[in-house]
Amino acid sequence: MASPVPLSKFIEQCRLQVDNALSTVLPDDSQVSPLLLEAMGYSVFNGGKRVRPTLVYAACQAFGGDLKQANPAACAVELIHAYSLVHDDLPAMDDDDLRRGKPTCHKAYDEATAILAGDTLQSLAFEVLGNARLCPESTLADSVRLQLVTILSQASGLAGMAGGQAMDQCAAGTVLNQQQLELMHTHKTGALIRASVRMGAICAGLLQAEELQSLDHYARAIGLAFQVRDDILDVIADTQTLGKLQGADMALGKPTYVSLMGLEAAQAYARDLHNNAISALSGFDHGADFLRQIADYIILRSY
Repeated sequence: MASPVPLSKFIEQCRLQVDNALSTVLPDDSQVSPLLLEAMGYSVFNGGKRVRPTLVYAACQAFGGDLKQANPAACAVELIHAYSLVHDDLPAMDDDDLRRGKPTCHKAYDEATAILAGDTLQSLAFEVLGNARLCPESTLADSVRLQLVTILSQASGLAGMAGGQAMDQCAAGTVLNQQQLELMHTHKTGALIRASVRMGAICAGLLQAEELQSLDHYARAIGLAFQVRDDILDVIADTQTLGKLQGADMALGKPTYVSLMGLEAAQAYARDLHNNAISALSGFDHGADFLRQIADYIILRSY
């Protein structure tokens, strides 16, 4: 049964839990390159919302799991997310100067260090899943850890986030239809969100195929809704609130839901996706209430 605490408190609890775990996972020092280690910490602990780890924990809780068992999955998805943002901000990609209101990694350090920081965060994500000593409070079986590695690697690579990012790079200055736009974003943004939900559920124990399918429908809907809301905020929010340059996607000529559908239609589509996500959880009890509330949060957030 879900605790009656508000979502804001649950998100804060998740943030504290994953940040504590991440602080133990990242080495305290490095004889090889203290600068690289510093850049890694700068990229991980820079004020992120921790949406993906929160989804991991919420999915684990939905099935009555012990949240400590989900620490490796929560750390791993956040490390992959952090690496992707470091590389996404590079001059060869989106060439962004700000991330969460702070200089991007390549601005705070340099391009080479940023590339290596992203590479190392990615490798650390899979080490967390495979090395039981990094999150000793979690006692997941090796077979479960292997499932988590497989899910996260698929969500991060050609069939997931990296493939979607490549499609995004090629799409700049072109016009995509809605089907193409959704193909891109179910990979670029949605794949890691879907992986977060699935990994969290698996950390709770054995699940039925129907349960996993319903969770995947939920996660696919909120993954798209997350991107639609991002596109809306790129138009209606200001730079200070966003923590990055307002209108950056428009300036780069990127196809967005707003440019394709118009602002009002994009807002209506976000609401439709939210409703689809809630419907997908209709067979779950109150243990999934935080998953339901996260769907609300995703389409109402201001940054």
